[in-house]
Amino acid sequence: MNYETLYTFMLATMALSISPGPDNIYVLMQSLVNGKKHGLATTAGLMSGCLVHTSLLAFGVSMVIKESDTLFFGIKLLGAIYLFYLAYKVFKSSGSLSLTEGSVPKKGLWELFRQGFIMNVLNPKVAIFFLAFFPGFLFSDDMSTVVQFYVLGLVFMFVSFIVFSLIAVLSGSISSYFTSKPKMGIYLKWLQIIVFIGIAVYILVSDK
Repeated sequence: MNYETLYTFMLATMALSISPGPDNIYVLMQSLVNGKKHGLATTAGLMSGCLVHTSLLAFGVSMVIKESDTLFFGIKLLGAIYLFYLAYKVFKSSGSLSLTEGSVPKKGLWELFRQGFIMNVLNPKVAIFFLAFFPGFLFSDDMSTVVQFYVLGLVFMFVSFIVFSLIAVLSGSISSYFTSKPKMGIYLKWLQIIVFIGIAVYILVSDK
C-alpha cells in the first residue's frame, strides 16, 4: 500500500475543498442566512451524494482496469485534460466572489440536507470530476480496485466534510474577511488554477 499516494490525495482534496466553488459558496451562504446548523445540514447532504458517485466510479472504472491498461490510461489522460480545462475556465473568470445574502431562501434542516444530496447526485459535473480525479490516486497493487475507490471516496467525503463544516461554523468571520479584502478572490482564483494543474500533472505521471 502506498501511503504517500493517499496523503497526496488528502492534500489535493483539502486544497479543492478550500478553493471557492459552487458547493462551498452555497454552504457559506446558507450558514450566513439560516445559521450554522443549516450550513452543516447542507454539507451533510452534499457529502452523502458523493457516495453515489463513488459507487458508480468504483464499479464502472474497475471493470475497465481489468479489461485493458490502455483504456485505463485513456481515462487518466482524459481526466488530466479535463482538469487542465477547468484550470483554463478559472483563468478566464473574473475571480470576484459574490456573497449577496438576498438570493438565498430560508429552508429547514431536512430540506437543506435533501437539496444538497440531490444537487450533488444529479450534477453530471461531479461525476465527470470524480472520473478525472480518482483514477490517478489508486494506492495498492494488492487491494481490489473497487475497495480502493471506496477508500478514496470516503477520504474525499471526510476531508471535504471537515473543511465545509469549518466554513459553516466560521461563516461570519469568512464573509467579513472577504468583504474587507477585495483582492482575496484573485488569490483564491490562482489557488484553484494551481490545484487543478497540479492534480492533472500528478495524474499524468502516476502509475496504474
